[in-house]
Amino acid sequence: MIARKNPSTGKWDAQYSYTDWQGKRKKTTKRGFRTKREAVEWYDHFRATQDADFNMVFKDFIEIYMEDQSHRLRQHTMMNKRFLFDKHIIPYFGNKKVNAIKAPDIRAWQNKLMATGLKPTYLKTINNQLNAVFNYAMKYYDLKENPCRKAGSMGKSKAEEMHIWTREDFTQFLNAIIDKKPSYIAFEVLFWTGLRLGELLAMTPADIDFDKRTLRVNKSYQRLKGEDVVTPPKTPKSIRTISIPKFLAADLMDYINSNYGMEDSDRLFPYTKYFFEHELKRGIKLTGLHKIRVHDTRHSHAAHLIHMGASPLQIRDRLGHEDIKTTLNTYGHLYPNTDQKMAEQLESEYREEMR
Repeated sequence: MIARKNPSTGKWDAQYSYTDWQGKRKKTTKRGFRTKREAVEWYDHFRATQDADFNMVFKDFIEIYMEDQSHRLRQHTMMNKRFLFDKHIIPYFGNKKVNAIKAPDIRAWQNKLMATGLKPTYLKTINNQLNAVFNYAMKYYDLKENPCRKAGSMGKSKAEEMHIWTREDFTQFLNAIIDKKPSYIAFEVLFWTGLRLGELLAMTPADIDFDKRTLRVNKSYQRLKGEDVVTPPKTPKSIRTISIPKFLAADLMDYINSNYGMEDSDRLFPYTKYFFEHELKRGIKLTGLHKIRVHDTRHSHAAHLIHMGASPLQIRDRLGHEDIKTTLNTYGHLYPNTDQKMAEQLESEYREEMR
């Protein structure tokens, strides 16, 4: 391999030879590396994985893909991937040769899954996993094409309707579960901060600055294979500091003081996801409110912020979204008549100047 700086782009190119899956020796160039080191590291990875042969069956290539991704993704993400592959993808494609899987095969698989009645968002997630494997094969193993691209996708990226509760709904819900203080305080935090459940479960007293009334979010909790696992949050942007209202700071301080002996490093809510799902169902049964998921408390917080007049950028930063597109794609429909309001403001300014 020869790494050279391209004078026209200022970036590094990696020139190398390899043997493709048909046994033919080829010479090519991988372009666009920011540094020579990146070019060398990419080639080292490529060379180390050249034992992959697309005459191998798909389930064996999945193992190569999973081993590589395990160094880059969180354990919880890898477990979800493994479940989807084992349940929905490997049973259909597992014994097929990678280079024999074509677009019609993908379409037939999609049709079979769609006939099962799975939710559109779940179908989309499954399809995305298969698409990711073929993209990986193209990028690192020079598979000629991704059959998923020709086949098209299935399902939908988001649900038809977002299930949220209003502030009045939450007040009713909280009053119904006030007999269990941990549940009451936890759901209060979820609604008034928009935290993910994993972020809430990782919270410690040290994360709260009661003088500034801020909450530092820098970790997430999961229960994996019977063990407590604390990891960094979902994305780098998820590490954030958010302000909390006075009443919530006061309730959190009272809660901490009522837990005698709680240390700064202790989890504020040493419970499981199942516990809060059970408490949510209990409150819904007691109040008759329409059903939502625990994660919908995050959507409810965003909807409340929009009702208050918060901008997409403010919501992005408070919720810890990696990209403003995520915020707009998720909550854009909750901004009604924005164009009409701008026109009304322009009309008001014009009339003010004409006076």
